[in-house]
Amino acid sequence: MYRLAFLFFLIMNVAVSLPAQNYDAAMKSAGMVDIAEIVPDVVIDLMYAGKDNFVGEDMYGTLKKAYIHPEAAAGLAKAQTALRKEYPGYSLKVCDAARPISVQRKMWNKVKGTPKSKYVSNPTRGGGQHNFGLAVDITIIDENGNELPMGTPVDHLGYESNIDSETSLVKQGKISEQERQNRLLLRKVMRAGGFSALRTEWWHFNFKSRAVARSRYKLLDF
Repeated sequence: MYRLAFLFFLIMNVAVSLPAQNYDAAMKSAGMVDIAEIVPDVVIDLMYAGKDNFVGEDMYGTLKKAYIHPEAAAGLAKAQTALRKEYPGYSLKVCDAARPISVQRKMWNKVKGTPKSKYVSNPTRGGGQHNFGLAVDITIIDENGNELPMGTPVDHLGYESNIDSETSLVKQGKISEQERQNRLLLRKVMRAGGFSALRTEWWHFNFKSRAVARSRYKLLDF
């Protein structure tokens, strides 16, 4: 009985660990790089490797590494340098980066037919920049490891996350002026790294446009 229980334990642990091993191998095979190896002082905390996200589910299993295209990784290093130059105690915090199209499909299936669908790239239309390793979801932490207040949490799918409504949001009392300034700081340093902001999500930044991503880069098709 003990041997059977032990065998079951081994099988279950292998089954649980396989997705992370496969994702690691697949990411490297696709030419992605581990952000922690390129920019070691950036904090990594993948929100889809847990349940604290808009889906409410763990999408990545035990995978904890954040991968990205090498060109975007170089840009991220520049953004971190720009931030540290202005605020030496601050650091960028990556909440998501390269995302396999299989995970994109899971996300889409959760939101299609709902108001949240406008925030998620439809995988049947070729995927978004995350699916090419050319986008990051990111914020800033202070010298104590606390996220700077941005008016909403990362992954808040709502009007309050729009970057083109921030002046109005301050006037309405939806976000504070300091929170608006923190968003401006994030956009400033990310621009220094060659990234552009997304109108509806203050935390999302693209290294290339969707058209360029689809025409010149390889989809993470696994």
